[in-house]
Amino acid sequence: MKSILLIGQSNMAGRGFMDDVSPIYNEHINMLRNGRWQMMAEPIHFDRHVSGIGPAASFAQAWTEDHSGEGIGLIPCAEGGSSIDDWAIDGVLTRHAISEAKYAMETSELAGILWHQGESDSYGERYKTYEAKLLSLFEHLREELNAPDIPIIIGELGHYLGQSGFGKSAAEYKQINEILSKVAHSEKNCFFVTSKGLTANPDGIHTDAVSQRKFGLRYYDAFSKQKHVLETLDIEDGWIEKAAKRELTKNERIFVESTKFALGEMSFEEFSSAVSNINDGK
Repeated sequence: MKSILLIGQSNMAGRGFMDDVSPIYNEHINMLRNGRWQMMAEPIHFDRHVSGIGPAASFAQAWTEDHSGEGIGLIPCAEGGSSIDDWAIDGVLTRHAISEAKYAMETSELAGILWHQGESDSYGERYKTYEAKLLSLFEHLREELNAPDIPIIIGELGHYLGQSGFGKSAAEYKQINEILSKVAHSEKNCFFVTSKGLTANPDGIHTDAVSQRKFGLRYYDAFSKQKHVLETLDIEDGWIEKAAKRELTKNERIFVESTKFALGEMSFEEFSSAVSNINDGK
């Protein structure tokens, strides 16, 4: 199984509203939780109780479409509100991400790193020291994970920042984006992903759920083709619609019914009947 390390701050962890998009269930997508691989269900991260839709689910779903029957594992290590200083090479977040990645590598092949961070450094001229710190982090990750050539996919900060809500505080996001682009274009096996056209939650700082689905597709396009994604993808709206209509497998249907039962949304009798019907091919 391939695996992907997810790091950065809240827009990687995901704050898109859960009810704004159809859920993605796929028995070939796993997430690492409590030291075990389990079938993915969103939210993938639980850095905060308000975690929601991020880019990783659509990234992984797109991956499975290109790798029929194969599995992919997601390693959630993003932390909402974290600054680049919180991702210092000797910091708790970096040490945790490395630890989780190494654990995942016992049963999977680490294939890539998805990075989205910078909103917390988009003020107070923090951009002046951002590049050196980011380069140090990437070098350290590759060294510690013994993965000198691993692709690192770097997401652009939302163009909606600096305008409303909490996003007003990220007044220097353009300077951070310039650095993110520079690093992606100058460093080996680093690829930049545009945030053009993506929109925000009412808070003005977090990417909304539909846009996160699109962002994940762009991350995957950059990862799979080993290239920068500098424009929106023509497939985005159609892909989201198609994914919402995807017919679930038997195991995925049972997973959905089990979730409903565990959340008290159906009685045991209803659950038993639903599972029996699925097993009978109904």
